[in-house]
Amino acid sequence: MPTIFTHAVVPLAIAVAAGSGRISPKLAIAGAAFAVLPDADVVAFKFGIEYADTWGHRGATHSFVFAGLCAGALSLAWKEARSVWAFAFLTFAMASHGLLDTLTDGGLGAALFWPFDNTRIFAPETPVRVSPIGRGFLSMRGLETLLSEFKWIWAPTIAVSLCFWAVRKRNSGAARSGR
Repeated sequence: MPTIFTHAVVPLAIAVAAGSGRISPKLAIAGAAFAVLPDADVVAFKFGIEYADTWGHRGATHSFVFAGLCAGALSLAWKEARSVWAFAFLTFAMASHGLLDTLTDGGLGAALFWPFDNTRIFAPETPVRVSPIGRGFLSMRGLETLLSEFKWIWAPTIAVSLCFWAVRKRNSGAARSGR
């Protein structure tokens, strides 16, 4: 799995690209939390649920359907999330977690298509180093993971986000000046 920081960067970058008129700061923070939430499934280990089980790590909680269900539940409970744009953002924020996990070089893959298919899948290329857990994070391998994430996720995500932000700013400036 990528680090918790990397899972959060994707929805935050989308929020910057879209602007606060579409994604409020509160919604952006909710998106970042949603992007991290699927890894709460590691609690299942404490209850004897195996990694490869449906509700094990990278199972159902990493799927597109689960992301949509969680976004729908939050949309019902929180007025700020009651728009098609907010629902789509929250769904993608959580779904991005499973997608990023498919890019890692370890684990069992992610069950993106649960409940229709429990198969754990990886992307065709897996350039992102899987994150060590616990104290291992503060090791050379942890540093290698962060460098891998910066190269393959942070840098491209931030670059694309800033391009969209710049276009949005340019267009809003042109609209204000009447061009």
